[in-house]
Amino acid sequence: MREDAEAPPGGPGGAGPDGAGPDGAGPDGAGPDGPGPFALPASIELAWGLGERPRRGPKPGLTLERIVAAGIKVAMTDGLGSVSMGRVAAELGGSTMSLYRYVAAKGDLLILMVDTALGRPPAGDPAAGGWRAGLTRWSVGVRAAYRRHPWALRVPITTPPLGPNNVAWLDNALQCLDGTPLAEQQKLSAVLLLSGFVRNDAILTTDLAASAAGGQVMPGYGAAVSRLIGDQAFPALRRAIASGSLDDDDDIDAEFDFGLARILDGLDVLITSGGAAGG
Repeated sequence: MREDAEAPPGGPGGAGPDGAGPDGAGPDGAGPDGPGPFALPASIELAWGLGERPRRGPKPGLTLERIVAAGIKVAMTDGLGSVSMGRVAAELGGSTMSLYRYVAAKGDLLILMVDTALGRPPAGDPAAGGWRAGLTRWSVGVRAAYRRHPWALRVPITTPPLGPNNVAWLDNALQCLDGTPLAEQQKLSAVLLLSGFVRNDAILTTDLAASAAGGQVMPGYGAAVSRLIGDQAFPALRRAIASGSLDDDDDIDAEFDFGLARILDGLDVLITSGGAAGG
């Protein structure tokens, strides 16, 4: 491998098109005879303290933690597009090949960077105040992490949660639902739904804020759309325009709170309707 070579985001043995694994196996490594072992990158095991830390070779002071921190520094300073194994190595004053003793591919580095940026979930009992309060804290906490590290929103999601922090957040959300009658699969689906909402909200607000450059997000949007659609078509949209709602530069926190509340309302119906077990 050349010193400046980059492995694909999925890493060695990563998923192929449509989530297929090597040799046509499924995304979990399943083969024709059923599920196979999930191949864990060595760097992920190292992050959990399971792998053997490299001791021999150049730059003995290099650590996985330093490599990840350097990657985050590059992403925060110059954007995610500037992150490469070579650039991170330069930040550390070493060679690109020295990084491969700790991280096999750029995709693995990105996973660990996002995991580190996410941090740990809120301290205390996840279910304190009930499942709804717990999931609200969880959602607000994930959103705050994305706000601190917006570059993390540009990292493709190529695996289920693997890093120590990501797994801790997953467990935290599941603990919020411990006292409910939801089946385990439903709990996982609820967490996936919330996670997708929070991530999408964070992407939208980050992009809009960047476009507005500190000004209003939608100045004159209603008037502009009104010119396009005229006086006859799209009657429901014309009523929204007439109300001034399309020109109302809503507080992004209010929009987040509204969407989160509606998702939790839906979960509340599922939990209290007596039909939770059937999904």
